[in-house]
Amino acid sequence: MNVNAKYKDSVFSFLFSDPDLLRELYCALEGVSLPPDVPVTINTLENVLFMELINDISFEIGGKLVVLIEHQSSISQNMALRLLMYIARVYEKMVKDKNLYSSKRLMIPRPEFFVLYNGTASYPDEQVMRLSEAFEKTGGLGIPEKTAVALDLEVRVININEGQNLAIARRCKKLAEYSAFIAKACFFEREMGDKEGGMLAAIKYCREHDILKEFLEQNATEVINMLITEWNTEDAKVVWREEGREEGREEGQEEKAMEVARKALAKGLSIEVIHDITGLDIEDIKRLESDHE
Repeated sequence: MNVNAKYKDSVFSFLFSDPDLLRELYCALEGVSLPPDVPVTINTLENVLFMELINDISFEIGGKLVVLIEHQSSISQNMALRLLMYIARVYEKMVKDKNLYSSKRLMIPRPEFFVLYNGTASYPDEQVMRLSEAFEKTGGLGIPEKTAVALDLEVRVININEGQNLAIARRCKKLAEYSAFIAKACFFEREMGDKEGGMLAAIKYCREHDILKEFLEQNATEVINMLITEWNTEDAKVVWREEGREEGREEGQEEKAMEVARKALAKGLSIEVIHDITGLDIEDIKRLESDHE
């Protein structure tokens, strides 16, 4: 049995898959302006699984900056470590055909890291996470703590919920509209008690009020499917954590994945969502579903 995982776009990464929108988003987050002739190039490593980590958006600006953006509905204290692993893969791709052993220094774009948060839990407008916060203390070894660390990484975590960070929202209209759409989808889901019905109501409302109107008119079906997958995935992760699946794939993990799939089926999650979370083959999940019935 083959255990695998498949990359799926989120609504956020789908919406911001245009270089001009990424230019506007970066300028809004940083409060800067870029000359219109400076190229923005998307270099997200699609369909690449690295320690179960996949980045939402990665792009270069003029060959001088590389920007990694994660969109999160729940805050993970491991984001700095995850982004360290991902940027290593990005740099590996950049220098693939160059001689790392040359005496001449290879120049690489400066990295910048963002997490854009729009979950339901309360969170400040902005916080900074640092890789160094995860480092073990060396005092127990009888070694003095150093004031400076040899390696660090800084991530700006920015709350993009509707009504937060209004200056950023004013500078990036698409980001503001995205936040308004998600807020409406959550509102209608609560009111109706139905995810898909809430999304349909939110799409109808936003199209009538010129919120992501063109995007939603062209991609309504894809948006619904993506949001259902994203939101059901959050539910499935609860099951996943209950079974200790965050510890990685070790011997015997396949049987645990089967047990997680059984529980997820009992909770009514779709085969596609269970496939994305557990990595089990679709046919194996279908057999489990038949057994469950």
